[in-house]
Amino acid sequence: MKATPTSIPDVLVIEPKVFGDARGFFFESFNGKAFDEAVGRHVEFVQDNHSRSAKGVLRGLHYQLEQTQGKLVRVTRGAVFDVAVDIRRASSTFGKWVGIELTENNHKQLWVPEGFAHGFLVLSESADFLYKTTDYYAPGHERCIRWDDTSIGIRWPDIGMAPQLSAKDAAGSSFGNADLFM
Repeated sequence: MKATPTSIPDVLVIEPKVFGDARGFFFESFNGKAFDEAVGRHVEFVQDNHSRSAKGVLRGLHYQLEQTQGKLVRVTRGAVFDVAVDIRRASSTFGKWVGIELTENNHKQLWVPEGFAHGFLVLSESADFLYKTTDYYAPGHERCIRWDDTSIGIRWPDIGMAPQLSAKDAAGSSFGNADLFM
């Protein structure tokens, strides 16, 4: 496994070693010991989630103020543009974002630690998105920042159509009015 810091050093691109031949491929999608070494601390995941979304679906930018969640995300079918936004006020990268394309073929994963808002846009006809979380989903603590907030300035890929949003995501807070971490 290779772990590469992004422009926000706490957010890591995780690349497993993939073994392939004419029959297909094999890779270890998660190894607790190797992951802990990569992030520099013990991380315990308590929940695995799987979503399937159609092209143009944009989910996010989500986070929980309490029962904060670190997320290890990957795509097993299709392609997404995945984004993490630093919402820790005390951080030197506060308000900055990173984005990476995750696909079924590149096998890359993104480690989004606690204190970040997270979202993704589906680039392919559909995508299966899997993620491990460090705490349980807590709807009462969930928050959402608008995906298109100009003060963050995320450069989402042009997919030739308007993003499809849930009612919750369409009603997300502006970054300036959002409840954020200290």
